[in-house]
Amino acid sequence: MRQYHDLLRHVLDNGTRHDDRTGVGTISTFGYQTRFDLREGFPIVTTKRVPFRWVAEELFWFLSGSTNEDDLQARGVDIWEEWATEDQTARFRREKGDLGPVYGYLWRSFGGAYPVKDGIDQIKRLITEIESNPNSRRLIVTGWNPETCDDVALPPCHTLFQFKVEDGKTLHCQLYQRSADAFLGVPFNISSYALLTHLVAQVCGLQAGDFIHTFGDLHIYSNHLDQVNEILSREPLPLPQLEFENADQLKGLEGLLSFKYENLKLNNYQSHGKIAAPVAV
Repeated sequence: MRQYHDLLRHVLDNGTRHDDRTGVGTISTFGYQTRFDLREGFPIVTTKRVPFRWVAEELFWFLSGSTNEDDLQARGVDIWEEWATEDQTARFRREKGDLGPVYGYLWRSFGGAYPVKDGIDQIKRLITEIESNPNSRRLIVTGWNPETCDDVALPPCHTLFQFKVEDGKTLHCQLYQRSADAFLGVPFNISSYALLTHLVAQVCGLQAGDFIHTFGDLHIYSNHLDQVNEILSREPLPLPQLEFENADQLKGLEGLLSFKYENLKLNNYQSHGKIAAPVAV
């Protein structure tokens, strides 16, 4: 996936050194955009192994409305573990595992009195609008609420996404991401929103088109530079194809929320080996 290599090179060539919240330090740039045509293959990094099941399970967890890390752990995924420890959650007077008003709450109950889920279900609103008014320019889900963004250990990084239906048959998605860890986070983000676009297109009877990824602060952590150089030394491989299994009856909001990993098949995903790197918390 050469777009990802171009992104990394852009940060290395144009970035400046910054102190950051984690104390690790970054090389960062502000403002960058890349585009993936989902008809040409599923955008997943091939120059290191990306665990597609984890990408899918995290997305299903977001869509479920859950904000408890225990529910994600039950799916066999521990990528939110560092922000769900007793020390982290105690800062906000919450129990271990309770991440607070993060993506599940924002997508499914925006503005509600956390933890009571009585807010706006943005995913329901999105699907209803696509089905009833596909020419709308308001096919938007926001993940940034200034009233709650300081009430969590990790405020949402992918903050707003918008869909567009073209010619009544093709669905495009654009994501604005305020903060992006280029080595560890971005490969997940690319595949997650590509998968979301495919899922929404499927349940609305549309074809997945382009995924456009727009960044605010795009950065490489200073302790990831060796890993970035390693990945750039590898040659990208052909992209796999995403296929749905037993999903023809999954339609509308109910269908979207019924998707499971077993409904997905990523055909011919080949990659170079895993490259480990520490998470900056």
